[in-house]
Amino acid sequence: MPALVNHGGDDELYPGGSVELGGRFDVYSSPTKRARISVPISFGDLEDEQDHKSSVEILPDECLFEIFRRLSSGKERSSCACVSKRWLMLVSGICKDEIETVRNTISSDESREDVEGDDDDDDDDDDGDGYLTRRLEGKKATDVRLAAIAVGTSWRGGLGKLSIRGNNSVRGVTNRGLSAVAHGCPSLRSLSLWNVSSVGDKGLCEIGKRCHMLEKLDLCQSQWITNKGLIAIAEGCPNLTTLNIESCSKIGNEGLQAVAKLCPNLHSISIKDCPLVGDHGVSSLLSSASELSRVKLQILNITDFSLAVIGHYGKSITNLVLSGLRNVNERGFWVMGIAQGLQKLVSLTITSCHGVTDASIEAIGKGCQNLKQMCLRRCCFVSDNGLVAFSKSAGSLENLHLEECNRFTQSGIIGALSSIKANLKSLTLVKCMGIKDIELEISMLSPCESLRSLTIKNCHGLGSASLAMIGKLCPQLQHVDFTGLYAITDAGLLPLLENCEAGLVKVNLTGCWNLTDSIVSAMTRLHGGTLEMLNLDGCWNITDASLVAIADNCLLLNDLDVSRCAITDAGISVLSDANHLSLQVLSMSGCSEISNNCAPFLKRLGLNLLGLNLQNCIGIGSNTIELLVESLWKCDILA
Repeated sequence: MPALVNHGGDDELYPGGSVELGGRFDVYSSPTKRARISVPISFGDLEDEQDHKSSVEILPDECLFEIFRRLSSGKERSSCACVSKRWLMLVSGICKDEIETVRNTISSDESREDVEGDDDDDDDDDDGDGYLTRRLEGKKATDVRLAAIAVGTSWRGGLGKLSIRGNNSVRGVTNRGLSAVAHGCPSLRSLSLWNVSSVGDKGLCEIGKRCHMLEKLDLCQSQWITNKGLIAIAEGCPNLTTLNIESCSKIGNEGLQAVAKLCPNLHSISIKDCPLVGDHGVSSLLSSASELSRVKLQILNITDFSLAVIGHYGKSITNLVLSGLRNVNERGFWVMGIAQGLQKLVSLTITSCHGVTDASIEAIGKGCQNLKQMCLRRCCFVSDNGLVAFSKSAGSLENLHLEECNRFTQSGIIGALSSIKANLKSLTLVKCMGIKDIELEISMLSPCESLRSLTIKNCHGLGSASLAMIGKLCPQLQHVDFTGLYAITDAGLLPLLENCEAGLVKVNLTGCWNLTDSIVSAMTRLHGGTLEMLNLDGCWNITDASLVAIADNCLLLNDLDVSRCAITDAGISVLSDANHLSLQVLSMSGCSEISNNCAPFLKRLGLNLLGLNLQNCIGIGSNTIELLVESLWKCDILA
């Protein structure tokens, strides 16, 4: 078939003549215009304007569309799309099935010639496996860019993932742009629309109609998408496995019921802040989608009924997140636990749910025998009794995270640790203000030998006495994080260090400003052979003496943070002289006593450094920073 576009890129004028397209009409190329097309067909009133306009501009869209869809390869169509915005939008509206239909109408002789002469072009039209990924954000998110993506990726392997976040306030993405993607990208498997306010049901219906391979759909703040659009996706995309809906005020039960009925392969569902979603939609999903393994329900108007359905039908659920369910009472969580349907549940996160009480959490512990990770955030009606009862019931628990649960006290935490002594590996406490520093008798309690990681952040009531008790109960700790525990002292931390038999690997003491060089010296002496990461950010009393201890005793340390500490150039010099030390990350942000004189020592350390933080070091000038950047070319420097 004759080529219609000059791919050579030369500037020659083309002689006049006609080219036959499929035996239907002739196209004439003017001798005075470069690579443009003229048709000897009368268009009535437009005939008088031919002397003033390029003849191709008077062709109606219908004619151009017929020409474009008869081009033999995706590469030629892509070249035509580069001519103008009008041509781009026309080319982007051509579907693969329309191209194939036209090919089938060509005579057998012509078809044979095309196969023999245009093998490479035919390969270009293959949709591929859809391995290409495109992401548009903010001002770049426009219909024109989407149309260009649809045309450009169609012959380069096919578009597999498309993410659009934000919107261009002047000419943002609309249904037309999404329709272009639907026409040109049948291989699309993942679509994400975040805060794209101009896209509605029409665009999503086109995706459902033409992108039958779609597996993941993510909608956030899509105010014009309703149940109609979601139903179209359910009807056209039976392979859908992941559905995320957030802040879509017009999507409700009807759309979710269609997904439950028509998408049997659904594995993951996340619904957040959709006021029209209630018990009927959620229960339909949970009772119909037998393969559903990940469920996240946040800020919804559901009641105890939905949680009862989860408890009875969630036999395949492994990960469950429940947040902000204000209409769910104690009975809902209690039934979910005793229903015995969540036997495969591995991870459970509950946030801001007033229905979580001592009785309901104990039922959950008894009913979820394979539960390994439990996270409670802002559940204000759970007390020490419920925590200890849950700990005794959940025999497989490995990770316990408690955040802003202010009814827990030191007694409840110690009781939970002594109850979960077989499998618990990680305990995290964040902003639990009910924990006070009280000395308790723990000689009768058995230690938790399995615990390896302990994180206590911003629990301001916890002090030295509590740490000493935890150290005796948890002798196998390797990772500790005591961020924001400004009340602890050297005397309180030392017993914990002395009781850690396995050897500490990671230690974070950010904001513990009462600690001094003495505790760092003891830590490096006791655990210098295993310590790999040490964070002393904000420990004001730490001086060069700590750096000397680190240089003398730490053999494996690769990450050191001494930001906002009282160190000087002399301490950095000592670190650089330690031949056995192989630091990869060093942070000295806000160290006011560091000066330009430390540059030679940093260069020596830089043989192994991959990251160096010198932000807010007022004693280091810009010239020194530039020299360090030039010398330490493989190190990322923040200044």
